[in-house]
Amino acid sequence: MIPVGAYVAVSVALFALGVICIVSRRNIIYVLMGIEMILNSASINFAAFGRYNGDGLEGRIFVIFIIILAAAEAAVALAIVLNVFHLFHTIKPSEVDLLRE
Repeated sequence: MIPVGAYVAVSVALFALGVICIVSRRNIIYVLMGIEMILNSASINFAAFGRYNGDGLEGRIFVIFIIILAAAEAAVALAIVLNVFHLFHTIKPSEVDLLRE
């Protein structure tokens, strides 16, 4: 049986990679990938603590909710990215400056 600390360590590493990806990248696609990594790290935590804290049904429900949330976020974000690319011909967040005028 794998200890809960191993799951937490993987989750912390995935969360750190997601934050680094959001902060350091200058591309909207990479920022969205960072957000997905953060959501996946949260679902790993919910599943691990749900398994080690009884039957795990609550953890599974939260994981399913996070998966649904991530799918909806990906669909809406992809539509926004496609619209931004159509308007500005770039996907770099620093070059989108329509509201600055």
